[in-house]
Amino acid sequence: MIPYILFQITAVPIIASVFIFLTRPRLGEKAGWIVGITLLYTTALLCMVGIRVYQGTIIYEEYPLAPAVNFNLLADGLSIPVALIMNLCCVVLAFYSIHYVGHRIEVIYGEVDKETWLMYYTRFFFLFPFFSTGFMGIAFSTNLIAMYFFMELLTIIPLYFIMAQFGYSDFIERYKVALMCLFWGIAGATLFLIGILLAYTQIDSFEISELRTLSGNPVITWIILCMLLGLFSKLAIFPLHVWMPWVHAEHPTCIAGLLAVYANIAAYVMVRVLILPLYNDFKVFGIPIMVLALVTMVYGSLLAMAQNDVKRFAACSTISQISYSVLGLSALTIWSIEGGLFFFLSHIMGKAILFSTAGILVYVTGIRDMREMGGLASRMPITATLWIMGAMMLSGLPPFSTFAAEWIMFTGIFMFGAHGPSIALIVAILGVSAVGLTIAYTFWSAKRIFFGPLKPNLSNDEIRDPPLTMCVPLLLLAVVSIILGLYPKPIMDLFHFVIGGVI
Repeated sequence: MIPYILFQITAVPIIASVFIFLTRPRLGEKAGWIVGITLLYTTALLCMVGIRVYQGTIIYEEYPLAPAVNFNLLADGLSIPVALIMNLCCVVLAFYSIHYVGHRIEVIYGEVDKETWLMYYTRFFFLFPFFSTGFMGIAFSTNLIAMYFFMELLTIIPLYFIMAQFGYSDFIERYKVALMCLFWGIAGATLFLIGILLAYTQIDSFEISELRTLSGNPVITWIILCMLLGLFSKLAIFPLHVWMPWVHAEHPTCIAGLLAVYANIAAYVMVRVLILPLYNDFKVFGIPIMVLALVTMVYGSLLAMAQNDVKRFAACSTISQISYSVLGLSALTIWSIEGGLFFFLSHIMGKAILFSTAGILVYVTGIRDMREMGGLASRMPITATLWIMGAMMLSGLPPFSTFAAEWIMFTGIFMFGAHGPSIALIVAILGVSAVGLTIAYTFWSAKRIFFGPLKPNLSNDEIRDPPLTMCVPLLLLAVVSIILGLYPKPIMDLFHFVIGGVI
């Protein structure tokens, strides 16, 4: 095994970022390829770690920083599939960005000299690797302060600056939305930090493994509540969802897919930090969270159906889709938790495809309003295929992994409903019914954009599928989802190694 492999996976993207910063005048347009190749390398390392973990090995690396704070990293059956799929999304969106970012610079800043163009281009790819490092840090951290640091790293550095300089709308609006992203991110992380500090006052440790000693402590309800509120703000659970349509829709499309990962990763944190170590104490929150998740699922679906803006449509659908994972986690059965985590990973793949396809539409047509689109399948068949794949993934249709994930998750939810309070069974039935809303809004949007007569304003020869570097990575991500949908056993076995041993 390669030495310090988890540290490499976490740190190499930042090393690539520093390299791009120091060599940006000479590196120029190669910056995007440097980031893509770097993330391919870390994905290869993750595959190596995943094989070892599947064979029964738990990989643990110690990096002490202070008496109570460390940078220790753990790869087990819970963290490695989460890290692998998130990093795969980063790889896909890095290659997708190579052409997309150049286009965004031209749209925002117009005709600029080559030096200025390269300054913005390399700046974007200097910031991009922070996402991968942040995601890997959250997945592998065993220390609550380290986990908090990586959550803040994602919020403060790349999200704000990329939104402000490469987002949609005018200059003032971009900075307003960037500040909204910053404030909501900090607010959620601060609430999470308050819960961490409350826990520390009781156990004198920031280690996640020590949280189990809080079981039965009279302060535990407040600790869980603070952490949950912080995570719910990131998960966009109603009524803490108000930032999502603005921030998610106005970010550059290649980053919007990663923003979906950033929001969804709170589901992993909920399992790692709250459900597994504090399972019995967390039960009191189960039914209220299920109800909130159901409300958010329905509200987000209706909000998506009301949208005409293609990017805002994708943003509002995220509100609904994240809540499926939360519904599964809050049922607190083995299958519902494992299925909820599997759905989280399936959703971020589907959302990366759908959001990126929305970006392709804007990239090619310059239009965001779906009412001005129509008949594009004849001009953009690959893009139409990608959108339909994304719609099928979000709707939980076979052969994509969301179908298997929903089947497993709802089986666990109904097991809880059959033996729990009657309201749990009602929520489970309504949750299954809400899937119909997802099918309705995703395929209705496909009909509006790609089918019917071609609109006259879209009849020019420039309307065609984008470069292969934007299409092929998305198609490969869809293939991964199909493979996991047809053969989910490895990922479910990995989850069960950890979750089945605790619950």
